Amino acid sequence: MFKLAHLSDPHLPMPTARASELLGKRMTGYVNWWRRRAKLHVPEALAGIVTDIKAEKPDHVALTGDLVNISLPTEFDRAAEWLAKLGGPHDVTVIPGNHDVYVATAWPQGLGRWGAYIAGDGQPPATDFEVFPTVRRRGPIALVGLSSGVPKPPFYATGTLGAAQISRAERLLGELGREGLCRVVLIHHPPLTTEKHFKRLTDAAAFQAMIRRAGCELVLHGHNHRSEVAQIAGPGGTVPVIGVTSASAAPGSKYGRARWHLIRITREATGWQFDVELRALRADGAGCETDGRFTFHSGGPLAMVA
Repeated sequence: MFKLAHLSDPHLPMPTARASELLGKRMTGYVNWWRRRAKLHVPEALAGIVTDIKAEKPDHVALTGDLVNISLPTEFDRAAEWLAKLGGPHDVTVIPGNHDVYVATAWPQGLGRWGAYIAGDGQPPATDFEVFPTVRRRGPIALVGLSSGVPKPPFYATGTLGAAQISRAERLLGELGREGLCRVVLIHHPPLTTEKHFKRLTDAAAFQAMIRRAGCELVLHGHNHRSEVAQIAGPGGTVPVIGVTSASAAPGSKYGRARWHLIRITREATGWQFDVELRALRADGAGCETDGRFTFHSGGPLAMVA
């Protein structure tokens, strides 16, 4: 059995910024953080989630983006320090979210600060977006990291993969499938065609068409700040698409309690079994508790477990 921890959207606390750093879209995001979002994402909740993850001792941790808020260089520095406390690059895989690419930022001062957490196996720290899709093999699991984060105009939180990345992902998924690995795709935006216009993945239909051809066993995402389950078609049956609540959601916020998902993956004679346990911050903030679970088998329907 392989134990995979999934968390997303920690939205680490915003540092203060100089007026010269807030030109353009950053200004709206900065004001929005201090007026509203700082009350929705709190470090105490995130600390409780991280403590619980470490207590459960997963084999690997997948973090599906939005570590920062408006892509300030100081935010990337702080996030690098936080990541080092979460775990080393071998044990934690990171993909970017839309807030990590809020505005165009030079790679060395931005995502390059986490390059070792992004890079695929045997590769040096990532130096640009051409690294995607990434592949990390951990035991029988292949983690395929995609980047849907692209700078967008103010008030838009959409994402785009692009035809080239989707094409490369199709080739990789085909190869990994022939190796008999359990393919887990990591993406920030939900790859669904039903999302709100200003938050959607613009090429979700192309992504789904690719999955119908190449297949995978599981898709994990963040972005919506809530635990949710959907399905898309694959060549061998349905592919679960699972999103997780923000790991820093304040108790009583509109997102509900902060959560992470503990996913137990077991090889079966004809495929894979997945047992997903929703771990939620207790109402009093003192640790986490099980807040639901469900199980499914490769290509089969999802079943809730009491």
